[in-house]
Amino acid sequence: MAANGGFTPPNAHSPNAHRINDAYYVILGFTAFIFVLVEGALILFVVKYRSRGRGRDVEGFQVYGHTRTELIWTAGPVLILAVIASFVFYKLPGITGVPKANAADQLHITVEGRQFYWQFTYPNGAVSIDTMHVPVGEVVRLKVISRDVNHSWWIYELGGKWDAIPGHPNHTWFQVDKAGTYEGQCAELCGLQHAAMRAWVVAEPRARYDQWVSAQKQKLDSSSADLGQEVAQGVCQKCHYFEAKQGVLVGPNLASNSLLTQLSSLTDLVRNGRGRMPAVGEYWSDGQIKALVAYFKQSGGASGGQG
Repeated sequence: MAANGGFTPPNAHSPNAHRINDAYYVILGFTAFIFVLVEGALILFVVKYRSRGRGRDVEGFQVYGHTRTELIWTAGPVLILAVIASFVFYKLPGITGVPKANAADQLHITVEGRQFYWQFTYPNGAVSIDTMHVPVGEVVRLKVISRDVNHSWWIYELGGKWDAIPGHPNHTWFQVDKAGTYEGQCAELCGLQHAAMRAWVVAEPRARYDQWVSAQKQKLDSSSADLGQEVAQGVCQKCHYFEAKQGVLVGPNLASNSLLTQLSSLTDLVRNGRGRMPAVGEYWSDGQIKALVAYFKQSGGASGGQG
């Protein structure tokens, strides 16, 4: 995602994202200057040294070496690269380094990329799919992991891309400066439904966040159909339609499929996969699967449409 017709990054809403944008604009300034200089010189030479009616067998004006010019076009690029490198290394600690803050002022969330959804696990054990909730103004530290294929976590306005690689956890952070919803997506081709693997971060006041994360944990503990609906829409509907009239997406249509309302059958399906379907719920808790069953029973065995 970009702003200003695709020429600049989106507005930053986290300190590390601000520093990334700063580096971008410095590099953009130098490259724009070089482009104008080179293209301007090209046009000047085309006009100045045109043939002016000279015969094709007559050589034009020749230049045989110019020490000062050669020194300039050698030293100039070196100096430009040195300035860019110095500026980037100056900004780098503020991009990768987490700001100093009390433990009470930091929130730790695990971000797990799976085909084709994001699961977020909070300190109290609550989980959410595709939409992360965080308190505005506080440092949020992320552990980015994957257990199937490579993914890449990227929320455009909150920092750079961080790869989710099986067996290799990565760590990043952000500190949202304004309440709102920030959009992102998986930035690493990860399969057929890669384009559907989007993500959102909802930044809200601490009191509202506390209320939400407590309610989300209660949904998990009680295997609520509301949590099951979130899982069904964020995971199952990426590859399956739930209404017979919709036909087939990537996987088979799940309308009125009796397996979805049977706990043992659904548990085996999501934890072990079947055919081309990966084990999307291999590491789900029993509460998540029971919540999914509760939702399917409530909606009539996936005949409830898009929810």
